Parts: sequence; structure tokens; C-alpha cells
Amino acid sequence: MNAYIQLTLAQLRVFSRNRSVIFFTILFPILLMVSLGSFLGGGNVISLNAALVDEDRSPASQQYADTLRSLNIVTFDLLNDQAQALDQLKKGDRQLVIVIPKNYGSAVDAIKINPAGTAASAANPKITVYYDETNMTISQVGLTVVDQVADSISKQLVQYKQLITVDAKGIQAIKLKYIDFLVPGMVAMMIMSTNLNGVAGQIAAWRERGILRRMQSTTLKASTFISAQITARLMLNGIQALLVLLIGYLFFGTQVNGSWLLLIMFVILGTLTFMSIGFIIAGLAKTPESAGPIAGFISFPLMFLGGVFFPIKNMPELIQPIVKLLPITHLSTALRQIMNVGSDLSTLWPEAALLGGWMIVAFIIASFSFKWE
Repeated sequence: MNAYIQLTLAQLRVFSRNRSVIFFTILFPILLMVSLGSFLGGGNVISLNAALVDEDRSPASQQYADTLRSLNIVTFDLLNDQAQALDQLKKGDRQLVIVIPKNYGSAVDAIKINPAGTAASAANPKITVYYDETNMTISQVGLTVVDQVADSISKQLVQYKQLITVDAKGIQAIKLKYIDFLVPGMVAMMIMSTNLNGVAGQIAAWRERGILRRMQSTTLKASTFISAQITARLMLNGIQALLVLLIGYLFFGTQVNGSWLLLIMFVILGTLTFMSIGFIIAGLAKTPESAGPIAGFISFPLMFLGGVFFPIKNMPELIQPIVKLLPITHLSTALRQIMNVGSDLSTLWPEAALLGGWMIVAFIIASFSFKWE
């Protein structure tokens, strides 16, 4: 236990004395986040993209469209073809398709003329909403807005009772800015960079200088050495994540809407995953000079393919299946879902399973490829 504690403290001292490590693993990501957040974070609101099909084309349907537009949450295009709108929804180009059916205006007029007689009638106006069942988080935001508009118009028609019904399920409201998207991605990027690049370079340097060989000749167990490395890097990642979240909260108003315990769990899982990959690179690299380029060759593309700076759905469809298998993709997605939406493990278990799979496979490969000398 004493050797484990001493090795952990020694590794933390190495971090604190290495200015390049402090800059590239902590200060550089924070400066990048503040720069991007200052230019893009305040005004670039992530809004819902919907299609509105007005089959009625009446003053009443126009009133519904105007009320929906005034909320500045759902951005929609007016389309004439419902089949075209549904095809765009299936392709992922839309999150919602709102259909105002024929006779909607006449049903509204009937309520105005005889509110008491129409309140219990089957002819009450109905708005139909189609949504993507595979993306319930975004869909539920839109359903909330559509239902609120229906409720607002209903209260204007008769006795403050909702008569216009929305044929949809489950509602949840959320409004995001680009900085809310960026902060979790920056945390994921720092976890990847610190562990993948840092482990590979440091272990390769220690091997070349004979430090690992001297450790092997002592009574020090490999498990103690690896445990100390894991503990020190978990502490470093925790400090990094806390600093980013604190700066995001103080400067841009970002917050963690989900469980802090679940957030910490994914930070640990991401650290272990990328540490394992870093040990693989350290085992393959013969010198520190070769470890850096190999780690950079892997980590640099992952920054742009893993959903750190922009959504994965904006990437070419050809590479999306590959991107969705990357560990950084699922780490950034999980952190983003916890912070922005408040998702729990019942929703994020696929991300946890994929990261766990990467960790196990990488650890097995690292155990065979790692060399003390």
C-alpha cells in the first residue's frame, strides 16, 4: 500500500512539474472552449427542425402556425406534400412533421359559434404530429411545444379548456446553446488526450531511460505500478473535468442536469478505456519519438470524428457507421446526455457497454503488447 501511495504521489508530481503537460492537457482545452464559446456559444441556439403541412389553409390554421413561430424554439418550413415531409423525417432531416388536417378551420369556427355544444363533440380540431421514435429526446421537446400552442389557442376559444388535441406521447422541454453542446465534448477530448497521448509518451520514455527495467528488478508488482498510474490519471481527469464545468458554469451558464455520480462513472470509464489504448501504443512504439506521432495519428482525427465540436449527424452518411463505433463518440454522447438532458443509465447503457467493450479488448491487447524493456 505504501508503494502504491508513493507511486501515485510521484506521478502527480511529474504532472505538476511538466509545464507542457499542464498547458496541453488543461489550459489549452480551456482556452479553446472559452474562445469557441465566446464566439459561438451565446447566440447559436440548437433548435428543432420541423415541417408544417397545412392541408386546411384557413385563418385558423394560419393562427396556429403564427403562434408556433412566435415561440422561437421550433424552426419549420411550410410544405404542401405530406409524403415528402414524412420522407425527410425518415431520413433524419426533420425531427417533427406537424400536419394541420382539412376541416380544422371549420371545427374551430364551430367551437366559436357553439362552445358548449362542441366541447364534448368528436369533431374537435386535432393536430397530428409525426416524430422520430429513435430520437425521443429531441422529439419530446417538439411535442411539448406543439402541445403548448394547442393549449394556448384552446384557452382563447372557450372557457379556458383545451379542445384542440395533439395526437402524440410524452413531453419534455429543453433549450440548448452551442456552448452546452461544446462543454461535454471538451471534457471527453481532454480525457482522450491526457490518457492516450500522455500514457504512450510517458511509458515509452521511461522504457528508453531504463526506469521500467529498474522497477521490474525491485519487489514492485506490475499491478501496483498500473494501479498508481490509473489513480493519478483519474485524479488529473477529475480536476480537468471540474475546471471545465466550473468555467462553463461561471462564464456561459452551463450546468449538469443529470446525476453527478453517473457523470463521474463515465469519466472513470473513459479514462480506463483510453489508458488501455495508450498502453497499446506504448507497447508498439520503440521510442518516445515514435510514440508521439502514433498517438497523434489516432487522437487527432478522433477529435473531429467523435462529436466533440459538431454533431455526428452533420457528417457524411458514408462514414457515420464507422464514427458510431469510436469510443470518443460514445463518451462525448454520454457526457452530453447527462449534462444537457439529464439522462440516466437506462438510456445510456449502450454507451457504457461500448466503452466497456473497448476497455476490455484494449486491456487484453495491452497486456500482451506491453514490455518493461
